[in-house]
Amino acid sequence: MAESRGFHLGTIGALSLSVVSSVSIVICNKALMSSLGFHFATTLTSWHLLVTFCSLHVALKMKLFEHKPFDQRAVIGFGILNGISIGLLNLSLGFNSVGFYQMTKLAIIPCTVFLETVFLKKKFSQSIQLSLAVLLFGVGVATVTDLQLNLLGSVLSALAVVTTCVAQIMTNTIQKNFKVSSTQLLYQSCPYQAMTLFISGPFLDKLLTKENVFAFHYTTQVLVFIILSCLISVSVNFSTFLVIGKTSPVTYQVLGHLKTCLVLAFGYILLRDPFSWRNILGIAIALAGMILYSYYCTQESRSKASEPSDRIAPRASRLSQAKGDESDPLIKMEAGAKVAN
Repeated sequence: MAESRGFHLGTIGALSLSVVSSVSIVICNKALMSSLGFHFATTLTSWHLLVTFCSLHVALKMKLFEHKPFDQRAVIGFGILNGISIGLLNLSLGFNSVGFYQMTKLAIIPCTVFLETVFLKKKFSQSIQLSLAVLLFGVGVATVTDLQLNLLGSVLSALAVVTTCVAQIMTNTIQKNFKVSSTQLLYQSCPYQAMTLFISGPFLDKLLTKENVFAFHYTTQVLVFIILSCLISVSVNFSTFLVIGKTSPVTYQVLGHLKTCLVLAFGYILLRDPFSWRNILGIAIALAGMILYSYYCTQESRSKASEPSDRIAPRASRLSQAKGDESDPLIKMEAGAKVAN
């Protein structure tokens, strides 16, 4: 019971950290790009990852976490795939209308559900599927305005959706298969993500903005916002891996849409962005979908936890036999003493 309570508190903490840091960085980057004219999103992301890696390296030297090397090919492939997915999402935004880009982000959840169902044999109940449908409909009403299609933009969006889904599923499966923490995985994959975007970023940004990041006039105000954005990104990157590791890729995407609703609300309150009844209706429907999703996930977790003991006991026996070498020596000694007595 105590372990379960600790797990739930850790999950709530991870979700809260992800929401606060993501909304903060969106507001910071919006000021940087809209007000100060710094439109180099891909290059900025590479700087985020470099600062994240440096921060984690300092934390490692301070022995705040333990370095745990594992399959290097998996790390390199995962890091490069993550970098590619970020670049493709930025290209999708550049070659499509904002409405179509929002549809691209909405497509990530059904694509993730499909991939996990087909390849990982994961089952999603009808209740979960219904709550996700309500959520996606609400976010669509709130954010999707125009849908202008073009062939290149559609191809880029499809590639962005697939690579993002695969990268997020890998974030979860790698942590579980290799028994590494979110911090350990982020520390080892960060250099490859940063390298991928650091090399491709200036070219992608020039293609999208027709401007050169190296020729930009960096004022003191711009530098302050860049530094602030990089510092917040450490929390964003850490919480992303933490949330996906503790929950699932689908839950992380649900959380992402909650952030979208919060950004719309904060944009109206703080920046006086235009807001309509359609936005309010969409956000209300999306929040209802999120509440339903949370409720059904909680109910299913409780039903799994309260399985009959006659089903759990044989399973626990098999697990204890399979993991005999991982048992605590103290427990073995106590058990032996009881048998001798």
